[in-house]
Amino acid sequence: MKKTLKPDTSLVPVPAVMVTCGNMEEANIITIAWTGIINSIPPMVYISIRESRHSYQMVKENMEFVINIPDKNLVWETDFCGTKSGRNTDKFKETKLTKEKCSIVKAPSISECPINLECKVKEIQKLGSHDMFIADIVAVNADEKYIKDGKLNLEGIDLITYASQKYNVVGEEIGERGISLK
Repeated sequence: MKKTLKPDTSLVPVPAVMVTCGNMEEANIITIAWTGIINSIPPMVYISIRESRHSYQMVKENMEFVINIPDKNLVWETDFCGTKSGRNTDKFKETKLTKEKCSIVKAPSISECPINLECKVKEIQKLGSHDMFIADIVAVNADEKYIKDGKLNLEGIDLITYASQKYNVVGEEIGERGISLK
């Protein structure tokens, strides 16, 4: 028997990503779990940020950001960037993460992350506690070892998810799209 609970953010797990904003000289990293794909053609994503966060104004002013997808080796850095404010902490310096110049946007990516999505904001939606930045993915950068036949191959990456205040790793493959059609 199921019991009804009050509405909350129980859609779990969600990706834990490090979003970079600003430019090569003045940049910040914010860890975000409120993110996802919202369209296929053109490829689009969203990130949701509280207006009180340091990164909020940087993203709003520049209208671009990078979603850096970390692996399990970066869980400490991911947590640090989500618990410290960029107002008084240089997160790149403190975490020893490397700024990398992007191919299209001015915001840097994080070199140590295996996948980086360069994004340009199209629209900002005010929602309540957070504002949603809707953006086009204008470039995808990935470590060569995770590209197979011109597409991302996620085998062996151990991507981080977030659920119930805990970080987890994406688990084993249990099927592929279309298994119900066989």
